[in-house]
Amino acid sequence: MSQPECLFCKIVAGGIPSEVVHDGERVLAFRDINPQAPVHLLVIPKEHVASLADTGDSNEGLLGELLAAARDLAVAEGIAEAGFRTVINTGRDGGQTVGHLHVHLLGGRALKWPPG
Repeated sequence: MSQPECLFCKIVAGGIPSEVVHDGERVLAFRDINPQAPVHLLVIPKEHVASLADTGDSNEGLLGELLAAARDLAVAEGIAEAGFRTVINTGRDGGQTVGHLHVHLLGGRALKWPPG
């Protein structure tokens, strides 16, 4: 169920324009408006899930779909062979700024560690 005040739910509903690169049955992916790498995509569930901490065993299939979409998008974006990073920020201290579960897919350059 979508949350009317949620930024990503508005994107899923088409109320906020975005550069969509994948539109599946349960997963949507689009380019980040503030990219931190040459390729920076956000992979989200279409259903509102606030964070990874809010998932349970019933969400295992959806979580797998998010990661499979990220993997496939890395191939489609041409970054799979050189390498890429997937990040799920969870909660305030984890750096989550939008209260909707999302996977960052980053690549296209060498990424440093630790990230922050």
